[in-house]
Amino acid sequence: MFEELKSRPADSLLALIKAFQADERSGKIDLGVGVYRDGMGRTPVMRAVKAAEQFLLETQDSKKYLGPEGDLQYVRLLQPIIFGKAPSFAPRLVGIQTPGGSGALRLGAELIQAANPSAKVLLGTPSWPNHAPIFGAARLAVKEYAFVDLVSQQVKFDSVIEALSAASAGDVVLLHGCCHNPTGIDFTEEQWLEITKLVVAHKLVPFIDLAYQGLGDGLEQDAAPTRMILEAVDEALIAYSCDKNFGLYRERVGALYVMTRTSDEIGKAESNMAALARVNWSMPPDHGAAVVRTVLENTELSAIWRAELAEMCERVNGNRAALSAAAPDLAFISRQRGLFSNLSMSKDIAMALRARHGIYMADSGRMNLAGMQPADAGAIVAALRAEGCLKR
Repeated sequence: MFEELKSRPADSLLALIKAFQADERSGKIDLGVGVYRDGMGRTPVMRAVKAAEQFLLETQDSKKYLGPEGDLQYVRLLQPIIFGKAPSFAPRLVGIQTPGGSGALRLGAELIQAANPSAKVLLGTPSWPNHAPIFGAARLAVKEYAFVDLVSQQVKFDSVIEALSAASAGDVVLLHGCCHNPTGIDFTEEQWLEITKLVVAHKLVPFIDLAYQGLGDGLEQDAAPTRMILEAVDEALIAYSCDKNFGLYRERVGALYVMTRTSDEIGKAESNMAALARVNWSMPPDHGAAVVRTVLENTELSAIWRAELAEMCERVNGNRAALSAAAPDLAFISRQRGLFSNLSMSKDIAMALRARHGIYMADSGRMNLAGMQPADAGAIVAALRAEGCLKR
């Protein structure tokens, strides 16, 4: 059976982790895998999460299945955080728990395939490397267009407008809700307004990937573009992740929300989501969602979590400010948001940064700004200058 299989290349980011761990140099800097790190270089368990886990340890009395929909109270408690307290589209919204944001994307892709298999997915590049494979695995056609010019570090908005204007009714447009991965470059409010008009005019379906809410400009600010576009469109999908803003990476905590054209269509959407989840993972993992639910049900824990998340956001933006101030050519980094920025560089330069300077980042030039300390800015800039990445 397996003799015809072709070997696949190893995941480059996983290889980067091993290479960093094997490097014995004391001054090495990890800007690779996209996880938050504190001032000590750790990815800590948040205080609110620890308290919620202790509560669950003492009170949870069963590990029985939840069903393919997962923890629906968790799904409900997230809604005001994502969508606001009383959005007009609330009666047309249905959600389901998923294994992380990746599970939400895959379930959404399967739902699109079931509803409209001829739909194309418009994907701005560069994007998260797993976006295109997820939609491709669901047998959907992906149409890529240029989203950002990495040399100028600017949105290629003419390209965005052209791609959306050429799309057909029923096509899907993948949008990063905030903190774009891998570039950190988000649309301006004016650009979001223009995109919303085009989506409505051409009857496109937005699929919003919201994986970093709270790590850009704060919970409310980061959700504003998503809320704006949902108030204007008839249908939408939203893939949500708690892995980053609750620090629950290994617990795989996500949700897929679907906004239907009418409230009468909710039942059909919900039954299809549950059926597709059943054949993909049957039942979602419980622990992470139970932790989030416990935090959000408790006023004190919720306040602690919000304060911790604000501290994390401030730290990431502080790292951006430090690196931006260290070199005029990197001034753009302070204007970007989220964990990542993406430099314009070749794979050879990325390899040279690792080999000669102990600076570890993805071959694409993507940097995890949460992986550095402000004091690392000088070493990073010196290494970039030595390899010809900076003129000033």
